[in-house]
Amino acid sequence: MAETAEEQPITQRKNGLSRGVSDELAENMASGWADTEADLRPIAQADNTAARRAVLSARFPGERLVVPAGNLKTRSNDTEYPFRAATDYAYLTGDLKEDGVLVLEPVAGGHDAVLYRLPRSDKENGEFWLDGQGELWAGRRHSLTEAQALYGLPCRDVRTVTDVLRRADGPVRVVRGHDAGIETALADKITARTDEELRVFLSEMRLVKDEFEVGELQKAVDSTVRGFEDVVKVLDKAEATSERYIEGTFFLRARVEGNDVGYGSICAAGPHATTIHWVRNDGPVRPGDLLLLDAGVETHTLYTADITRTLPINGTFSPVQRKIYDAVYEAQEAGIAAVRPGAKYQDFHHAAQRVLAEKLVEWGLLEGPVERVLELGLQRRWTMTGTGHMLGMDVHDCAVARREAYADGTLEPGMCLTVEPGLYFQPDDLTLPEEYRGIGVRIEDDILVTEDGNRNLSAALPRTSEDVEAWMARLKG
Repeated sequence: MAETAEEQPITQRKNGLSRGVSDELAENMASGWADTEADLRPIAQADNTAARRAVLSARFPGERLVVPAGNLKTRSNDTEYPFRAATDYAYLTGDLKEDGVLVLEPVAGGHDAVLYRLPRSDKENGEFWLDGQGELWAGRRHSLTEAQALYGLPCRDVRTVTDVLRRADGPVRVVRGHDAGIETALADKITARTDEELRVFLSEMRLVKDEFEVGELQKAVDSTVRGFEDVVKVLDKAEATSERYIEGTFFLRARVEGNDVGYGSICAAGPHATTIHWVRNDGPVRPGDLLLLDAGVETHTLYTADITRTLPINGTFSPVQRKIYDAVYEAQEAGIAAVRPGAKYQDFHHAAQRVLAEKLVEWGLLEGPVERVLELGLQRRWTMTGTGHMLGMDVHDCAVARREAYADGTLEPGMCLTVEPGLYFQPDDLTLPEEYRGIGVRIEDDILVTEDGNRNLSAALPRTSEDVEAWMARLKG
């Protein structure tokens, strides 16, 4: 990381320029810079974010609503983690920069929305080159005029927002957990109960995706498909190194075509595939084993895919691997078939679990009948998890929605969810025949509920064992 001759930029200043800067240097740095104001068009989702704010406004008439983007978080000493805007803020504005705050001010008939952001760095007082987050160090920011054009909102200096909020009267709600300074400014005006109602409502708003969101999810899926192809092409190199080669290969695609990965990639080879959230990715990749790859590209607008394929590292399933894989595939087919408008959300889970329970009884691993197994949940020793979740800007989207709106709710067109049954036979499970131990299989696709059924957004990736083998052979050839 580059540093100044004095080691690092000054990051905390009071009363203008810091000591050690000569008047001559300060005068020199304050002048001679070109005006770079740009004429910008609105972001693609500007109409969508406006419509979302209108829905939010109608739900909380007469109340001031405060939605922060969040702040930079320290990784170590004076370095920060890459910033990712809070989902609710990005959903309502399309802005992805740190420190922003959306405020919906109550007015007769609704709300006036104002976006508070950092303006351009001040060159007169030296902020732009003496502050560690100044533009000379961290890159150019949009001016408030530019931001207004981009996001279709009046934009004001975020450094004034705490004073504005302290003076505010009437009921106020804030999305908590992202900006301690905002919460402190509102401390005597907010309650945990009313703030939670705001958070829950925003989560439930995202249950049904609009047309823009569906398009972004498809972009994320398409990039993810290419990322899986990239991995298959370099499996020989992963065999010579470790699971990290797989992780790095997929990450390259995510960074080239998107913002990032949507979550920590699971690159689980061999017995690691039996660990649901294996993200250490530091194990060997051996011919004859399976690779469970669960990964998703996050788009520049923060929508993520979430796809899993379980692949034979040498390109061919062994008989027992194929037996287990085909059972999971059959369960997934049953789950996907249950996704349709008007169905209960949990129908796809129950359909997939029934198939897996039938297979476990058929193989002699559980004593039937199947109804008894399902009633007692005995199959869960090896199926472990639910069969899917909502998908969107968060990989586990709409996570704080009320149970009656989500888990016990009804599917509607525009909802997007994963269907991802699996069987996980732990390497130390003595109740299993030895040939099963250490095998984990999951197959996961991203399914959009449509008016007449569903659409598999990730159908471009093969799913049957035969198609997987043929696909891998083509890519390796």
